[in-house]
Amino acid sequence: MFTDLLQPSLVLGKPVIYLSADILKQHQLKGLILDVDETLVPLKSRQASEELMTWIDETRQVAKIWLVSNNLSESRIGGIAESLNLPYILGARKPSRKCLREAATGMELPVSAIAMVGDRVFTDVLAGNRLKMFTILVEPMVDPATLDRSYPIRRLEVQISQWLGVSLKYQNTARSQPNKS
Repeated sequence: MFTDLLQPSLVLGKPVIYLSADILKQHQLKGLILDVDETLVPLKSRQASEELMTWIDETRQVAKIWLVSNNLSESRIGGIAESLNLPYILGARKPSRKCLREAATGMELPVSAIAMVGDRVFTDVLAGNRLKMFTILVEPMVDPATLDRSYPIRRLEVQISQWLGVSLKYQNTARSQPNKS
């Protein structure tokens, strides 16, 4: 069913920096594919925060990490990836699965041990679910100077998803997914 493809395995209910090693271990995740824009950094930001750098350093102790972005800006996404010392893929065209497969191959892990992590249902969650990955929906990283931003596309995705019967409420534990193999 299409709504199964939109249902995240886990709704974190907070930004990605709250995704702990304990959560990864609980779900037997050894790799993370991370979206960049608004998952790791605010949309216009060209650099990672100190808080994000610390989270990446801690997380890489328990999981392999790749960045996969729909963004085409080599200077911006490449600069962020370089500052975090992470491999990356640009122009992924999520919800296409091709670049997620490429990242999984680069990690040398089965897709069942990798989570697709992002702030968008119709790109990040849908792409990961189409590949039968564990999917984690996070809240967007925001620039404190623009906290009043409304995120109209994300809000529309959430409304449509909920209208279709997808639950996007914070979950303490992951949902079982009927589309997992």
